[in-house]
Amino acid sequence: MRHLGPISAVLAASLAITFARSILPAQAQPKSPSPATQQQAPQSGPPRPYKPLAVTLPAAISDPSFDAFRKDIVNIVRAKDRAALARVVVAKGFFWERDDGKPAPKKSGADILAQALNLAAKDGSGWEALAGFAGEPTAAPLPERKDVLCAPGSPTFDERGLEELAETTQTDPGEWGYPLRDGVEARETPNATAPVIEKLGMHFVRVLDDDSQSTANTAGEWLRIVAPSGNIGFVRADALTSPASNQLCYTKEGNAWKIAGLVGGGE
Repeated sequence: MRHLGPISAVLAASLAITFARSILPAQAQPKSPSPATQQQAPQSGPPRPYKPLAVTLPAAISDPSFDAFRKDIVNIVRAKDRAALARVVVAKGFFWERDDGKPAPKKSGADILAQALNLAAKDGSGWEALAGFAGEPTAAPLPERKDVLCAPGSPTFDERGLEELAETTQTDPGEWGYPLRDGVEARETPNATAPVIEKLGMHFVRVLDDDSQSTANTAGEWLRIVAPSGNIGFVRADALTSPASNQLCYTKEGNAWKIAGLVGGGE
């Protein structure tokens, strides 16, 4: 599940850019909202304490053949071997469920994947994105497509609870993410040596815009968050994710795993 409730376009785009930056390269990420759109966005409530909403991470897939396949993808990434990549993509039926709703281009599955991830990027970000997907141990079935697994898998939580949490804090559901592990440290400033103000449990966390744009966070490596206590701190960007994260999908053809499609991205 990628979208929960009526997430505004501005906040959804902002969240996707923040959380997906380490997954999809710039060309495949949503564009930043225009100033005109930003002015129309509803104002969120001020930071305040809130009741934690529990979240359970998806389980890792226990399948040696799937593990071996993901290692093969990592090796392909290291060699940047487009021909080898094409051999592990389905020959027919590749899908791209784009965030903008546009249909996938009429190309081969391998070419669509290359476009979606921008494998041609000179900085190698597209290949890094593919390696990031391959390194994700969790996956879950895609309800609308039979025999397809998509990674990362979706977490388990109370959807109505998230809507209520957004209502009570006067925020949008798209402003909330969750930790990838228990005990993530929220620090006073965006610095690994800054004092720890709080440790996060496995619950949703409000993510704020970082208006400070401090020199320590120019690369977007930190997220400014509100802890359940109401304290404002910073956590590593790679320590939080979102229910609306992009997914790479797989299927089995005979006894062989193949890349079957992509959920997310697009302009």
